[in-house]
Amino acid sequence: MEYLPLFLKLTDQPVLVVGGGVVAARKIELLRKANARVTVVAPIVCDSVATLIAQSRIQHLAEEFRPEHLDGVRLAIAATNRQAVNAWVAHQAEVRNIPINVVDDRELSRFIMPAIVDRSPVIVAVGSSGDAPVLTRRLREKLEAFLPERLGALAKFAGGLRKQVKRRVSDGSARRKFWERFFDGDIAADVLAGRDQQAQSAVDDALVAVGNNHEQPVRGEVALVGAGPGDPGLLTLRAFRLLQNADVILYDRLVGPQILELARRDADLISVGKSAGCAPIPQEQINALLVEHAVAGKRVVRLKGGDPFIFGRGGEELETLVAHGIRYEVVPGITAAAGCAAYAGIPLTHRDHAQTLVFVTGHAKSGGVSDNVDWVALARPGQTVVFYMGMHTLPNIVARLIENGASPALSAAVVERGTQSSQRVIVANITDLVERVAAEKISSPALLIVGEVTRLHATLGWFNTNEGRESLANGMLSA
Repeated sequence: MEYLPLFLKLTDQPVLVVGGGVVAARKIELLRKANARVTVVAPIVCDSVATLIAQSRIQHLAEEFRPEHLDGVRLAIAATNRQAVNAWVAHQAEVRNIPINVVDDRELSRFIMPAIVDRSPVIVAVGSSGDAPVLTRRLREKLEAFLPERLGALAKFAGGLRKQVKRRVSDGSARRKFWERFFDGDIAADVLAGRDQQAQSAVDDALVAVGNNHEQPVRGEVALVGAGPGDPGLLTLRAFRLLQNADVILYDRLVGPQILELARRDADLISVGKSAGCAPIPQEQINALLVEHAVAGKRVVRLKGGDPFIFGRGGEELETLVAHGIRYEVVPGITAAAGCAAYAGIPLTHRDHAQTLVFVTGHAKSGGVSDNVDWVALARPGQTVVFYMGMHTLPNIVARLIENGASPALSAAVVERGTQSSQRVIVANITDLVERVAAEKISSPALLIVGEVTRLHATLGWFNTNEGRESLANGMLSA
């Protein structure tokens, strides 16, 4: 190990920064976050540094560096654009045993600045001994995405309990067990979700139980999570974190293997998908599985394609959880209409073509199209209508639209396996669409979009084109 990682307390401590440019400004900002008293030595400063000076947030000496500037400081940073000046500052700091960092010159530096993830009071620092600063930034970005925003709030909450826990739980082993259950259980989950009052109440109960050597039953919970339309890159950060923490994942047919690969390796994966031509798993059985695993103390993720509240029966499942007193949360996903349309280059609304957007299920409980929708309204011009689960009833949908006034020349699109590498898009007048879909052997999952906006696919389509593939590749490399 070439460098010893340390966390240095600089609150109200004098720190010298030599240089007033953009690079120096970034270091000054970090030092100010650490509540250091910053003095900048530079004849000329950039606008952002000048603003801090004008606001009296830092001290400024508008002159060239002199060795006596280092007298009494705790730390120094050399950030000028002149190597000789930086080397002179470094030499004078070394003579005085003052830790010195010379920006972009580790040979002259006594310490280097890591890439930082700030969830104060939790601080994560990543370094590569100066060999690969871009790599450390990439690692920081991944940690930023993975670590909850309220991680610092959780640390502060736990810190506020330390004396109370130590006073009420004298046995060290019992105290350690309490903290393990605290961070792994629903108390921490409540704090991370912003439910501090519930967390405090649960802490009081847990302390009583631990103090009396009584094991508290572990309470399970369910997260209803939208997996988006198929591309794993469209999964939300919250959904990713829940997949990483889940004990049990109940997933639908439309959730692809790439998304399931993001789950914790030892999680139980249970398929509850409904496939065409196969006996579906009754919704009542899915509800029972959710209750069973949650009551057993498991962290359960109910993973649904798209968004759980848009034709996903999410409300029905939550009603069951409420009836059994089971804790839950809902994480929305990108619904199929938004994701598939975007990847097909079809804007769902457009000032020239569509001022209204309607989502409709194309599949009724009886197996045909629904009679409970206003077909006259759906056939009106100047709007976009998106039919979910409409492939098996496509001929009936088209017939109903024409019967109720839709123009036979109205444009429509079918997007098969939207957002995935195998995506296909067919655009045609509604009178020709059924024949085209049959000829191309389009299969589910596919989405039907009806409206003049679908004609824009020819101009705006980007995915599965050479340009689209290049864009996605560049995005993956920078992720």
